[in-house]
Amino acid sequence: MLVALRINNFALVDRLELDINQGLNVLTGETGAGKSIILDAIDVALGGKVNSRMIRGGSDRAIIEATFQLNSTLLELLAAQKIEPLDEDTLVCSRELAVVKEKLRSRCRVNGVTVNRQIISELRSGLVEITAQGQTVNLLIPERQRELLDSYGGKSLLKQREKVAAAYLICQQAKQALAKRRQSEQELLQRKDLLEYQLKDLKEAELTEADELEQLEQERDRLSHVVELQQLSYQSYQILYQNDTDEPAAADLLAQAEANLTEMVEYDSEIEGILSIVQSALNQVVEAGQQINSYGEELEADPERLEEVEARIRLLKNVCRKYGSTLAEAIAYYENIQQELNQLTNSDRSIAALEQEYEIAQTKLEQVCTKLTQLRQKAATKLATQLVKELKPLAMDKVLFECRLIPSPPTAMGADKIVFYFSPNAGEEIQPLAIIASGGEMSRFLLALKACFSQSEQKSSTLIFDEIDAGVSGKVAQAIAEKLHQLSQKHQVLCVTHQPLVAAMADGHFRVEKHIIEETSPATKERNGDSSIPDIRTVVRVKALNEHLLRREELAQLTGGHSAEDAIAFADSLLTKAAKYRQSKP
Repeated sequence: MLVALRINNFALVDRLELDINQGLNVLTGETGAGKSIILDAIDVALGGKVNSRMIRGGSDRAIIEATFQLNSTLLELLAAQKIEPLDEDTLVCSRELAVVKEKLRSRCRVNGVTVNRQIISELRSGLVEITAQGQTVNLLIPERQRELLDSYGGKSLLKQREKVAAAYLICQQAKQALAKRRQSEQELLQRKDLLEYQLKDLKEAELTEADELEQLEQERDRLSHVVELQQLSYQSYQILYQNDTDEPAAADLLAQAEANLTEMVEYDSEIEGILSIVQSALNQVVEAGQQINSYGEELEADPERLEEVEARIRLLKNVCRKYGSTLAEAIAYYENIQQELNQLTNSDRSIAALEQEYEIAQTKLEQVCTKLTQLRQKAATKLATQLVKELKPLAMDKVLFECRLIPSPPTAMGADKIVFYFSPNAGEEIQPLAIIASGGEMSRFLLALKACFSQSEQKSSTLIFDEIDAGVSGKVAQAIAEKLHQLSQKHQVLCVTHQPLVAAMADGHFRVEKHIIEETSPATKERNGDSSIPDIRTVVRVKALNEHLLRREELAQLTGGHSAEDAIAFADSLLTKAAKYRQSKP
């Protein structure tokens, strides 16, 4: 459910903060007042298309932020994307538009985390369903029509679809196994010969450790520089411990310092810490001298071992050139070809046996698909009857609707393509909904469809309608109002309307108006120095009509063609009638 909307510098909106309640919410106002801008902002916040004209003139950045209350399904989706909800069940979708070096930049965030359009699209489908004039809705997509029919069919149909998905997976696995086994014997033998050669080559290399090459190269460097290492170790020994020259070694100097400090400690105990440090250093230097001396004495030239190491290095590098850029990759490749060769060698299932398994899987798939088709046909007939019944009061008394099942190759979703066929007027040929339905007809179609689902759907979402009542009046407008109220019992509904009958039924009423303001922009200051000559700007403002008198005044404005006194009386009657209707419904 949409609970709040914040807009900054979007189209004609300079700033707007709107709190929205559950139930039926309506936006009213004069034609061109900017009602559609509010719906456009919601669309943009949830990943809709954008352009630079959406940024308010004189600004280089626009921000739209929509706050929703989550349901369990969306909480699971957030958890899968590792996005933490706010306040346990709150979701904030924001969109920032900016012009940078004459290019439009757009960034979507969910609870402060930057997300791609795929994630925001997945969230959008569970948050809102927008039906607006000229806007393509997901209802026109055959896959969505199939999902709607299957959902309408209930648990038994959905469970049967799960059986189809399982049978399809088994069938595909059997098909793949058969296709793999049907490879020509020559290809299999060639592959087997190649694997056996490579396996023998790698086995002879006796690969064990992934870092063996690095270890051997280090050993080679040591064996190749024995003389240098001996000389350097002896020099280090003399410097540290025992010097043959007249110069004292480091150990001698430290021993002298130790003697001096020992004598000083007798007169000043504060020197004990320094003495301890020097003694430790002396011990370490003596230890280092002894170890470097032992290291130098143990060094020996070993030409045979050096030759062995270099030969092994050449072998391992050759292995890496053929089987992997590193020894780790070569070892992994060795293990993989062992498994593949075992599979080729131990495959004892014949082509005939695999063909039989595939035929059995196909038969099973066809059986469960046939059962699914039967359940869908039953649901399609029921949906068509109920939908026509819901559409007739909405100025579509001659409407025709069919939910057709077109046979298609079996998939995990069954062997049917679902297409909604529709004819809104008498004498018109029934055609696919995506071809024939206009914007207004699509809105009423979806309204009726949602009415069919309202008793069975458990999830709460926001349904947005843009002028769903365009071109109707009287009883039809009243029927639309009542159906919107019916939907609002299960869903939050946000509707742009010019019909006082619809507006009177609302739980939340907002008036959208254009205002002319004086505003000093940075561009004006630059032109006029610091004189601050204001610009005349048009902005959109939205006011919540929470008081009876304000709502009555707005409904009176919507009636049109009445005297002021008659309009007020008519508005009062609408509000009274709507209140009685809402009280009469559970």
